[in-house]
Order: sequence, then structure tokens, then C-alpha cells
Amino acid sequence: MTQTPATKKIWRPTVSYSLWSEFQPSVGREHFHCDMKRGFNRARKREPLVAELLKQHDNSIPIQIGHLAQMGVYEFHRDPNLLASSDGVDRVVEILQLSEQPEEVRERVFCALQNYYQNPILKGRDILQLSRGDEGIPKPILMRQGNYEFDFYAAIDCIVREPDGSLHIIDFKTGKSEFDRRQAYLYLLALRYLYPNRSAIASFYNLETGEQTEPISATSSVLQAFHIEIVKIARQHQQDLKRYRYYKEEFSRVFPPNSGLNCRYCPFQSICEFSPSEVAA
Repeated sequence: MTQTPATKKIWRPTVSYSLWSEFQPSVGREHFHCDMKRGFNRARKREPLVAELLKQHDNSIPIQIGHLAQMGVYEFHRDPNLLASSDGVDRVVEILQLSEQPEEVRERVFCALQNYYQNPILKGRDILQLSRGDEGIPKPILMRQGNYEFDFYAAIDCIVREPDGSLHIIDFKTGKSEFDRRQAYLYLLALRYLYPNRSAIASFYNLETGEQTEPISATSSVLQAFHIEIVKIARQHQQDLKRYRYYKEEFSRVFPPNSGLNCRYCPFQSICEFSPSEVAA
């Protein structure tokens, strides 16, 4: 029996909000930004030491809290009876196996679940998409500018359809995560491709504090400006990767460090030669 050969995946440059945030900090966060993090994360991620540090970072307490809190929201709406049950929070705690998590994770996720149980912002709404948070890398959106093609990744947490037919993106946060409007605009750009000719807004919601931003909207010209910006980022990032690939000794020039207080929070501190051994308090 003749087998059909597998379709070869076409390589394209990639871009996402995550890459943009590594490439350029949000306003007011410049002193915490270090481009060398992007180098470790994107150019050297397959090196054993770097890969292990990335794995540890993915399993860090803040990351786990965010993932589990979002999973909890998903479970509440996978079985709507949980929101109507007096023991709904306890049942979600069991589903998430919170008892196996560190104390801080258990306490903060439990608090987030209680907050959402008391104020379920998605209850009764027309949910088009709700991510559990552990689905992995989303399917890329093919974008073009002239002859230049690239894959745009947008890991959207939730999309609801409002009564007027417009779409509303809701991005969940935990902890002291800041609301970066660039992320909202990029998600609105993604929706322009996924749902053409549909008006849309975006907002952020913190599952621990209950804080929600006002809806963010964007005109076609604003979205076009963001489209142009991510093309620039995709191009520059690929140029940086290529330069490092051929001149590995140029790592610190391609991805310049920014040593200081931010080093104590960097997952690569232990292997970075530019990280101070002692950071003043």
C-alpha cells in the first residue's frame, strides 16, 4: 500500500506578544528589561543548562498560580453546576489536585477560586472560546506584509459574544501582573484575522484581585500600525538569531545585558556572567 508523504511544514519567522515584551519593555518597566533574557530564551534555549532553567521557570510558583487559576475558571464553566453548588469551590479544588501543590500555590489559587465563585464574570455569557491554559502553543495565524510572511501566535484566554454581536476578548491575570495595552491590541489584531468584519474589544481581569480594566478598542489604522510594528520585530529578531548563530562569541553584543536589581528575578542569573554576585537591597 502506497503511503502519502507527510506534508512538510513551511518555516516562517514568528512573532507574539511574548516576544515583543522580551524585545521591548512596556512603558515604565525599562529598568527591569534585559535583552539578554531574550537571547537565553530564544537563541540558547536548547543548551542543557538553559533548558533546565527554563523548565524550572515554567514550574515556578507565579506561573503555576496563573495556570491553575485559569484551569479553575475553565472547570467552573465546563460544568456550570459547580457555580450553583455550595461546595463548588471544593470540588474544583479536588479536580485541580491543589492538595499536591506548595502551600503558597494552594492558598492563592483557592482565594482566586473563591473570588470567581462569588463573582463569575462569564456566567450567562455567550462564550465562544475559553482556554484551560494548558493546551500548549496555539495554531499560528499567517500574516503578510508585501512578500514577507510570518506566523503570529496569540494565546487568547477567552472570547465572548456580546448581545450586540461584537466580540470581547478577556485576558486573565494573577498576582501583580501589569496590564500591558500592547497585548490587548495584538489580540484585537488576531481577531481581525480570525473573525473578519466583526467589531471587537478587549479587557484584562485579575482573578486574585477582581480588578478589571475598561474595554479597549482599536481602529483599523491603529491595528495596521501594530501590524507594521510586529513585522519589524519579527525581522529584527530573525536577524539577531542569525547573527548569533554565525558569531556565537557575539552573544552579549547581539543581546546586550542590563545588570542591576532586575537580575535577582532573572531565571538565568546563575549562568549569566553579567549578573552581579551580590545585588544591593
